[in-house]
Amino acid sequence: MRSVIVISICSLLLLSCENDIKEVNALTQKKVSVDIGINIVSYYSQAGKVKAKLTAPLMKNYQTDSPYVEFPNSLHVDFYNDTMLIESRLDARYGKYRQNEKKVFLKDSVVVFNIAGDTLRSRELWWDQNKQQFYTDKPARIYRKDGTIIYGQNGLTASQDFSEITVHQSSGQVPVADSTLP
Repeated sequence: MRSVIVISICSLLLLSCENDIKEVNALTQKKVSVDIGINIVSYYSQAGKVKAKLTAPLMKNYQTDSPYVEFPNSLHVDFYNDTMLIESRLDARYGKYRQNEKKVFLKDSVVVFNIAGDTLRSRELWWDQNKQQFYTDKPARIYRKDGTIIYGQNGLTASQDFSEITVHQSSGQVPVADSTLP
């Protein structure tokens, strides 16, 4: 008799538990937190020195397993040297900062220019925060102040101030003085 009562109670408990699969999935599903900022002005410093100033009309900060910050409506960055003078400037229509990697992906009308008057243009470009350098495997052009145009058919790697540039599969136009022509 006792065993019949225990079996009956267990059966009632098992039958009364019903889980809706949608509710279970909703509880176990990861949720992404997004912080939104408007008219952003942000400074990046390293070892107590300001290295860059970023301005953007919209910023979305995604808190995921691999957190990132997105600038979907353009961004502008002023890069500073050790004496706090601007050494280069960057503009792009889209940017995405990968926090764990400390790298920024830029795309759509990317333009970088330095104080010497050199300009880098590319459809896509990466900026490595730790190495303070730009790189891409997409076609890129550097327009020098002296009229030289350097084409990187398969991209390039350049220091933040353009003092060192490695062009991958290059071609270009170099101005030649009239006195050197036959």
